[in-house]
Amino acid sequence: MNTFDSKPAPRPAAMPARRAGLLLLACALALGGCGERERKAGQALASVNGTEITVLQLNEELALAGVPATRQDAASKQLLEALIDRQLLEHEAAREKLDRDPKVVQAIERAKALIVAQAWLQKRIGQVARPTKAEVQEYYFKHPQFFSNRTQFDMKQLVLATADLDAPLKRAADAATSLDEVATWMEAHKVRFARGQISRTSSDLPPELTAKLAGMPQGQLFIIKEGERSMLVTVVETREAPVSLEVASGQIEQFLLNKRNKEAADAEIKRLRAVAKIEYLGAPAPEIAAGANERGVAGLK
Repeated sequence: MNTFDSKPAPRPAAMPARRAGLLLLACALALGGCGERERKAGQALASVNGTEITVLQLNEELALAGVPATRQDAASKQLLEALIDRQLLEHEAAREKLDRDPKVVQAIERAKALIVAQAWLQKRIGQVARPTKAEVQEYYFKHPQFFSNRTQFDMKQLVLATADLDAPLKRAADAATSLDEVATWMEAHKVRFARGQISRTSSDLPPELTAKLAGMPQGQLFIIKEGERSMLVTVVETREAPVSLEVASGQIEQFLLNKRNKEAADAEIKRLRAVAKIEYLGAPAPEIAAGANERGVAGLK
């Protein structure tokens, strides 16, 4: 029986959501009736124990939530209530002096450092050029395993704790002719497990696992280990599941854009490392792993 150690496949780095810039109208907020004048960014919408919540704060929440224009009226009311709840909790935390707790202070400093670092990268990188139509097409035709030759694997699995995957169970699985036989053996020996059905495609899986699955006879059992849990799996059906260029273009474009942004960020960090004085105190310098193999656009259904 084959046993594979499953590691999370690298995903393209996601970039921050586009920030909305328009102020909401007073009537959209439905607070105290509809007015005809546009609210100013600093205008207060509510006061919580003397602390004001402004239009600017609400606009920021809308932008971070990615609320479309058609839903902003209803979302504004909900987000305003959420801001009030947050302010109440913050007041109580301050009253209990939790904002001075060393763990809380450390978490705040970490969040601040991440925000400032991201702001610098955005300023340094600027607007990366979007991929052209020709580049999208080139990627599509260079990776047929993700698109035109995409394969879908329909599988059944038994999920159990890795600690329970002992020698007797492995021998029972090797001797079994079906997943149901293994399940019967596990029930008889009081091994806890859960049944499941999954479908994965060649665009979801690492290339080496895709190749092994494609070459397996239907019904053959194999094991996948994922840390503290393991799966006994059998492929029920393998079938072609091609994706057209028209369907894939948008996701390919976003993938290539994310890739360019990541490369630009990596280049900037490499530049900063080259001119900085970095000392590892009390520990050996870590080895910098080589870049992960490109998997391409994952999750196309």
